[in-house]
Amino acid sequence: MRRRDFLTATLGVLAGCARPPEPPPPPAPPATPAVLPPPPARPVVPIRADYIVVRKAAHEMTLYKDGQAVKTYRVALGTGGLEPKRQAGDNRVPEGLYRIVGRNPNSEFHRSLAISYPEPRDIAAARARGVAPGGGIMIHGIRNGLGWLGPLHLRDDWTAGCIAVTDEEIEEIWNAVPDGTPIRILP
Repeated sequence: MRRRDFLTATLGVLAGCARPPEPPPPPAPPATPAVLPPPPARPVVPIRADYIVVRKAAHEMTLYKDGQAVKTYRVALGTGGLEPKRQAGDNRVPEGLYRIVGRNPNSEFHRSLAISYPEPRDIAAARARGVAPGGGIMIHGIRNGLGWLGPLHLRDDWTAGCIAVTDEEIEEIWNAVPDGTPIRILP
């Protein structure tokens, strides 16, 4: 009997030394989809241009460098239609070869690049018709405060004879073309 009591006591002591049972592990959190990091940003390479061509019927303006097209932009034009500019107030874009002759960083249309219209040939043609040739033809962005329109401005021709692009695009063009850059405006 003693042996049995001894074994029972020994087992009782050993049982008291055992660790309490582990609690069950907490439930696993719900699986979340893996979020991939964004792709690395492409380096911004500024464009440079030495010639501009506007194709009015296509509503496109293309910048060229060394005879190669660098970038093409969709443009809005004057409300006077696609006919060539004839006189002041007709809201048409002139046709012919001109130059970028200045820039206005504080334009009411974000930024603007001045085009050399009227040239002497335009003045002579207007004088022959007995009208003023007009002027103030620009490449510009969207009216200040409306830049949020972005490409929506292309839905209609809305300028007074200018060539309009988005604010982001005029920033790029502003930096791409120096004063004196030729611009050919085609029908």
